[in-house]
Amino acid sequence: MATTSHSQHSHAQHEPHVSLRTYYTVFAALMVGMLLTIGAYLLNPGELLGLSDGAARAVDILIAMAIAIFKTVLIVLYFMHVRYSSNLVKIFAGAAFFWLLMLFGITMIDYATRDWPQTAPFAPATRITAPAPEWV
Repeated sequence: MATTSHSQHSHAQHEPHVSLRTYYTVFAALMVGMLLTIGAYLLNPGELLGLSDGAARAVDILIAMAIAIFKTVLIVLYFMHVRYSSNLVKIFAGAAFFWLLMLFGITMIDYATRDWPQTAPFAPATRITAPAPEWV
């Protein structure tokens, strides 16, 4: 029985070693993203642009979503090692991310097109009472 040493095996699926510098750089970028998220919340860019309430809210949501997508892409590429994976893994990761964006888009469309009640927040709802049945 022939034996082969570990050094003779081919390593076609060998993943490159990711340096600590890369991890620290990605971490720093995520912290900058967090600060941008906090800044966008505190500054309300939609109001700073002088937009109406609905448009200001839409701008704020778009900015928050753009920052969140940026941070998500960094996490998927580097911490989940998709950047160094095979093309098949990249295709499936991209398809999953696209599916998530579709679900968010559908949710936002539903949210934007709802007929919201024109009452004050936390106002007691008007109660509709039916007439009492005749046998009572």
